[in-house]
Amino acid sequence: MNTYKLFCAGEFIETSHVHKIKNKYTNDLFSTTYLADEKLLDKAIKAAENAKYLCKELSSLEKYMALKFISDELEKNKNYLAEILCIESAKPLRYALVEIERSIQTFLIAAEECKRLPKDYMSLDWTQNGKGKEGLVNYFPIGIVAGISPFNFPMNLAVHKIAPAIAAGCPIILKPASSTPLSTLELAKIIAKTNLPKGAVSILPMNRKTGNLLVTDERIQLLSFTGSPEIGWELKKQSGKKKVVLELGGNAGVIVTKSANLKKIINCCMMGAFSYSGQICIHAQRFFVHTEIFKEFMELIRIETLKLISGDPLKDETSISVMIDEENAIRTEQWVNEALEKGAKLICGGKRKVSFYDATILTQTKKGMKVYDEEVFGPVICIEEYNGKIEDGVQKINDTKFGLQCGIFTDSVAELDYAFKYCEVGGVIHNNVPTLRFDQMPYGGIKESGLGREGVKYALLDMLEPKVLVK
Repeated sequence: MNTYKLFCAGEFIETSHVHKIKNKYTNDLFSTTYLADEKLLDKAIKAAENAKYLCKELSSLEKYMALKFISDELEKNKNYLAEILCIESAKPLRYALVEIERSIQTFLIAAEECKRLPKDYMSLDWTQNGKGKEGLVNYFPIGIVAGISPFNFPMNLAVHKIAPAIAAGCPIILKPASSTPLSTLELAKIIAKTNLPKGAVSILPMNRKTGNLLVTDERIQLLSFTGSPEIGWELKKQSGKKKVVLELGGNAGVIVTKSANLKKIINCCMMGAFSYSGQICIHAQRFFVHTEIFKEFMELIRIETLKLISGDPLKDETSISVMIDEENAIRTEQWVNEALEKGAKLICGGKRKVSFYDATILTQTKKGMKVYDEEVFGPVICIEEYNGKIEDGVQKINDTKFGLQCGIFTDSVAELDYAFKYCEVGGVIHNNVPTLRFDQMPYGGIKESGLGREGVKYALLDMLEPKVLVK
């Protein structure tokens, strides 16, 4: 059994707070690590303060070499890392491997983006008193970044904070989810081999009380949080004067129009519906299907859902496994039962065994049911009809307090244009599910889904401050 030390400003450190990590599928003890206390966090912040100037002075080449080295080392060890990620999160191995591969790409994208940080030239002679004057706008690192990442993508969502921070020249202190810290502590072993300044990166699992100091400490200039809306908006209230970026999940919808080839799209819809047991911010939770093809779509997805192979996430054939813990499985069960009591119809699934919850399809869902209104974050989807007019489909997409991403299957340019213009989301995915994400694209939402954008280039913009030289 491995024991993972914490990574604080270039050093691997033990504390008196031993933290046990279980195999989420077997519930057996898998590894131990530690939790940082206030004293260790203060050490990390002071080291980051000392590293601010050194990080700011790093050349594009030096940052590129560090980021490219990390990307290459992840590639060399991706199968091992995928197994660690699989065990600590119960993410099926096929999806765990994809997550490591995305992390590899995210560091590579950051390596490229650090070569092209924004810089603007402007003429200032638009007014009489600006005659003969010009401005040069450079963008400088904002300072220390605090990153708080969730359990569902324990590596790649952490990387979406770490890689842009390195590219921007900002020291970063990352708090991974306490239930899944091992992936990032493995990453720390790679980062430690680079020539980045000591204090440029610290990775510290902490309890919520200690982690909250990342929010309130005035020495930190930017908070980047990924997690639940309830916590995220509360952290924003506590953050004082620092800049805040929030990615807070959603209740993603999919429009399936009459022009969609159902047999071709069904596997894509299955991936969006049930990959990682729906524990994805852009999980395809609500499907709105043209009334003329509703029954056919329902039958196709029901048949495919019953074919899903459940079990040990380490087995190649497993497509759905246990949820992150029994507490969330019980919550999912309660939400489904509530919907059924209020008139929803169960198509398949609806059963729980400890922390495993069946892939579940509901219909006749509506406002007032948690499975329809809230982010289920479980293997549950709602399939409903829309009347065939794109306006009705878009209205149903928007009938939620969330606005992260949506998908639309259509061959009509007019329908696509209407959806792009009027869907109240941060991203519209054409002929695919909202679960699709490319790591260089702007990613984030509106309404309750968050504030600001991730995606390396767009995360960089939040980590840089413009300064103008007038001459």
